[in-house]
Amino acid sequence: MKKNVKKIILFASGNGSNVENIIKYFQNSLEVKVILVAGNNKNAYAFKRAKFYGIKTLIFDRIFFNTGLFKTIKEYEPDLIVLAGFLWKIPPLWTSNFSKQILNIHPSLLPKYGGKGMFGINIHKAVKINQEKETGITVHLVNEDYDKGEIIFQKRIKIPTNFKVEDIIFKVQELEKKYFPKIIEEYLLNEK
Repeated sequence: MKKNVKKIILFASGNGSNVENIIKYFQNSLEVKVILVAGNNKNAYAFKRAKFYGIKTLIFDRIFFNTGLFKTIKEYEPDLIVLAGFLWKIPPLWTSNFSKQILNIHPSLLPKYGGKGMFGINIHKAVKINQEKETGITVHLVNEDYDKGEIIFQKRIKIPTNFKVEDIIFKVQELEKKYFPKIIEEYLLNEK
């Protein structure tokens, strides 16, 4: 790998649709490479997706996450860590040592519907119950508080009154697919 290539590590806990989308986006890039997919759920489909594209994987438990994982990840010398559906809170050791190097995507317009317990369908149900007129995605830097880091990007969509929760999920996932890899690329190549 060339010395000036930016290295990304993806963290995931589940299906990995964002993981695959990011890997595909950068697979032919001369400037950015996904070098590892790491996560806490050994059954996560994200790992199958990564292996399909020849990306190394690392599965860890809570004990290793709190003890040895930081050192292991540091050895990879990533330029950016991207949380792509990773559900655990990132410890202060990480946020201080990887300051402005950890990005997360959140499926709402933060600060609304952020924080502990606000992930997946929980967010979209709350958006529907509260009869919000719009929703969207937020890409933000990760700090020591859930979903409170500096906002890098937001994209909004209108919610028609006849939309069901499933419709909202579909539209938000379309936004993630369209914008998340581009925002990662812009952040890596322009901000750093």
